Amino acid sequence: MALGKWFRKEPELAGNFPVAKSDEEWRKQLSAEQHRVLREHGTERPFTSPLNMEHRQGMFHCAACGQDVFAAETKFDSGTGWPSFFKPVDGGVETSDDNAFLMRRTEVHCAKCGGHLGHVFEDGPKPTGQRYCINGVSLAFKPTDEGAKAKS
Repeated sequence: MALGKWFRKEPELAGNFPVAKSDEEWRKQLSAEQHRVLREHGTERPFTSPLNMEHRQGMFHCAACGQDVFAAETKFDSGTGWPSFFKPVDGGVETSDDNAFLMRRTEVHCAKCGGHLGHVFEDGPKPTGQRYCINGVSLAFKPTDEGAKAKS
């Protein structure tokens, strides 16, 4: 077995998603950082996302395709520096094994476009015991009407 397999980034999930675009199309649509994370399986630096401080009611969407992925009421402060959730929206995300960098993790990606969102761990709060540790740059937030009014 070649060691290179353990150090290379995981290949992008290929074409089994309702939203499929060429790399050129994704680059035109996404910022450089969004492309690096969503399409190249990168990770943003911890404690850099403004979504860490987002506490309004609403919905978190995939920043690439708009798919609903997490409801605001499932968000919690894990202290890790990334937005964290204990449960995704039904059908919003899928998971796959991520064995890159000599680690065994479970990757979380958008069910609609395959964009890399983050990883899920088994150290979260009740009721699920799961911590979906998500790159903020992979998300867009839309407050509900009540959530928008609560901030003003």
